[in-house]
Amino acid sequence: MIRFVVSPENRVVPDLAAKLPGRGMWLSASRDVLDSPRTRQAFARAAKAQVSVPDCLADLVEAGLVQRMLDAVSLARRAGQVVCGFQKCREWLTSGRAGVVIRSESASPDEFSRLVSGRRSLPVVTVPDRVLASAFGRDRAVYAVMAPGALAQRLIAEHERFSGVAGRPLPDPTGVSKEQAEL
Repeated sequence: MIRFVVSPENRVVPDLAAKLPGRGMWLSASRDVLDSPRTRQAFARAAKAQVSVPDCLADLVEAGLVQRMLDAVSLARRAGQVVCGFQKCREWLTSGRAGVVIRSESASPDEFSRLVSGRRSLPVVTVPDRVLASAFGRDRAVYAVMAPGALAQRLIAEHERFSGVAGRPLPDPTGVSKEQAEL
């Protein structure tokens, strides 16, 4: 779910942290819902006033959720709760220190299978390429592993919301398509 509030200028604003003042209006984290023409009417009814809804509301929410995922990974990096790079990730996975595996959208399915071999029970979060690169200050980063804890749970929750709003299928973390899984 995503919370929205009405600003003093009567504009609908996404409240991704759910901390802005005002009466909150909650919508499902789905691109179909955010792009629906009925959503504009629903905001006006819920606010009991005429409100202005940005045309690119879904894009604003998507960009905000990407930023929240970046913030979670960056905070975990500063706290020493996440590592980047195939070898370091593999060490954390084999030692049992991993709580979440993070991969970029452009990651190779074959390489990912080698990375997590034997540890398929861990949650996998697929993020846009720039999230890991920005969080670690690199030109390119493909994999990261985060320790279990509150930041890992926050990243998983933000990823679930992002997946619904993104409106495009993210790569399957196992590298196996639905058709292959049925065979």
